[in-house]
Amino acid sequence: MRRSVREATIGFSLLAALVGGLGLWFWLTGVVFGQKTYSIRLRFQDAAGLAPQSVVTYQGVPVGSVHSVTPEAGWVAVEAKINDRSLKLYRPITAQIRSGSLLGGDPQVALDTQATIPASDTSGGPTSSTCNPTRIVCEGGLIKGEATPSLTTVMGLMEKLLTQAEQDKLISKGATTFTALTTLAESAEGLVGELQDAVENAGPVIDNLNSATAHASNVLGALDNPTSLNELKKTVSNAEQLTRRIDVISADIQQLTSDPNVINGFRSVSIGLGKFFDELYPSIKPETTED
Repeated sequence: MRRSVREATIGFSLLAALVGGLGLWFWLTGVVFGQKTYSIRLRFQDAAGLAPQSVVTYQGVPVGSVHSVTPEAGWVAVEAKINDRSLKLYRPITAQIRSGSLLGGDPQVALDTQATIPASDTSGGPTSSTCNPTRIVCEGGLIKGEATPSLTTVMGLMEKLLTQAEQDKLISKGATTFTALTTLAESAEGLVGELQDAVENAGPVIDNLNSATAHASNVLGALDNPTSLNELKKTVSNAEQLTRRIDVISADIQQLTSDPNVINGFRSVSIGLGKFFDELYPSIKPETTED
């Protein structure tokens, strides 16, 4: 009896260990019982440490896991499993390999869509026979991955840039350009000094212009006064009338002086008046004394 109990205990222990090992193997391989998934394919130039069981996220939310990573000629083929068969991955969609957190972590596949997701979509799902591959990622559909900037790629790019700069002699050209810029800066500094001297010399001229501007402002202010404008209009009107009168008198005088009879008459009157005053007031000659 004791022997039978001992053998049964050993048998159950081995069975539990076998079941636990199978469960661990299924968990490691991504097999989940009671849950249906669908697969998608991804293609990357560089897998960057990606491995089976790596997390797949969509818009930052975990939606599946990597099933296999297979290097091929020119790229790395990745197969992923999406846990929800009704989840629609709308195109256009991008795939990148990112770290799990800002401080590092295991690499994961990040899916992001730039499409406008409708509020209600009655089209077929990714596993449906009516799935539209131009609208969503259907089961087995391909997504081309994009390169993710990393320290290694940045350093490689810097190395290429330095190599190209050395080949094109950009460093020597840059030194020459820097020397030319220094000379230009010195010339500009001298020009600024000359401009400052010119501004200082132009100070009195500016003061005179300010004074003239002030006087002009006063004159304009006086002209802007309605009373001053009325007086100025009256003055201009009187000047115009006086000018017209002078023109009339000048015309009359010119007409009189151009007539010879009038001139002879003025001459006769002048001579007659002279004789009349000589007869009226005879001139007194001074007496002469004899020695």
